[in-house]
Amino acid sequence: MQRLSGLDAAFLYAETASVHMHVGSALVFDPSTVEGGYSFERMRQTVVARLHEVPAFRQRLVMVPFDLHHPLWLNDPDFDIDYHLRRAALPSPGGLRQLADLAADILSRPLDRSRPLWEMWIVEGLDDDRVAAITKIHHAAIDGISGREIATTMLDMNPEPDVTQPEEPFEPARVPSDLSVLAQAVAERIRQPRHLVETAYRTAKAAAKLGLRELQVRRPDGEEREGAPPPVPFTAPRTPFNTSITPHRRVEFLSLPLDDIKKVKNAFSVTFNDVVLAVCGGAVRGYLAERDELPGQPLVAWVPISVRDRSGDGQRNAVSAMLTSLATDAEDPVERVQRIASSARKGKRQHVTIGATTLTDWTEFAAPALFSRAARLYSSSGMADLHRPLYNVVVSNVPGPRRPLYFAGAKLDSFYAMGPVIDGGALNITAMSYQDGVFFGLIACRETVPDLTQLAGHFEPTLAELREAAQAQETPA
Repeated sequence: MQRLSGLDAAFLYAETASVHMHVGSALVFDPSTVEGGYSFERMRQTVVARLHEVPAFRQRLVMVPFDLHHPLWLNDPDFDIDYHLRRAALPSPGGLRQLADLAADILSRPLDRSRPLWEMWIVEGLDDDRVAAITKIHHAAIDGISGREIATTMLDMNPEPDVTQPEEPFEPARVPSDLSVLAQAVAERIRQPRHLVETAYRTAKAAAKLGLRELQVRRPDGEEREGAPPPVPFTAPRTPFNTSITPHRRVEFLSLPLDDIKKVKNAFSVTFNDVVLAVCGGAVRGYLAERDELPGQPLVAWVPISVRDRSGDGQRNAVSAMLTSLATDAEDPVERVQRIASSARKGKRQHVTIGATTLTDWTEFAAPALFSRAARLYSSSGMADLHRPLYNVVVSNVPGPRRPLYFAGAKLDSFYAMGPVIDGGALNITAMSYQDGVFFGLIACRETVPDLTQLAGHFEPTLAELREAAQAQETPA
């Protein structure tokens, strides 16, 4: 058995009837590369052959009595692959719009906590004889980077599957008694005060360094030396996205050329992530302006940051986050991308000063019962409508492979990822780069953002505007 980290467990505690803390993906495949042709059974066999490479797929939760400590992972003694791997079909010929609708329906339902926390739906009936795989995995088991690692573990570099044999056969575990689980939890909690003191000391030290840095970036008259500092929590303007949510979801998929984003990056000497943020910020700006709901204050993005090191488990959570401005008050796209780059740069420096694992360290001491009750109270009482938003939108940028990948011999054409939405943050945008494209998965509360298609329509024009500005920058006067 393995104890969930505090961060892994926090994603369980944050889940409510309307807030589902799973992450999703939709992978579209071209089966014309399959020798002998596509079959669902071939897909099933491939998943079964790779289960030993993804331990989370055969592990279920064991809860601690009285919620005294974080739950445990246990090799499921009743593992049933046919519960997790399912088959579906779209009315043929199904397009990307129909696939997104199916993904929205699948992601609108929570996972069963008595089983391993994942599902995979093999979807047939897409146009051009394509097939897709829609996955749903709880955030307690993966983050964006580990989700990519799991996906690539299930995929191949060549049409011919390269399946490795497990070093040891899978051994289902015996479910321990409540008494033994409780005794282990008590023993571990007794050792925690020392770790709490160490974490508090590191946090206080980081806070002092951050305060000193803030003094150093100000002039004697109190003005900023390099523009505005990064946003702080609960100072974002209110938007239609920042309200209580329902369990229902909408999903949109779109893709943009990777080279176009790189050209903008190079023209303005910013990062790839800065351009992704600028595209998202410009699209959200255009959408809100059309609705006459654009705030005068710039929107704030919550940007997940991987804090994974080589010594950690590559298939578990190792994530922190920073807040950055989306400069949505700037009409000029060049000013917008430059301000975003400045805000993101300062946010990263602040994140380093505070310490990459400070957030994850503190989650180790969360009281499970208190955390879960607080999340349910916050969700059921509509408190998200009563205060300034923590942020306006989540924007994740996950780098993917440039070379083609295959699943059961079928070539992967596109890879869309989707994160969770929460009360007060009804919109999540995830960008996944693969080969020559950047694939965007937009997911939102169905009732809060009923016209997600309208928002998705602003991404391509926003990038075109940035690309034209980049070309003008490169063209001599």
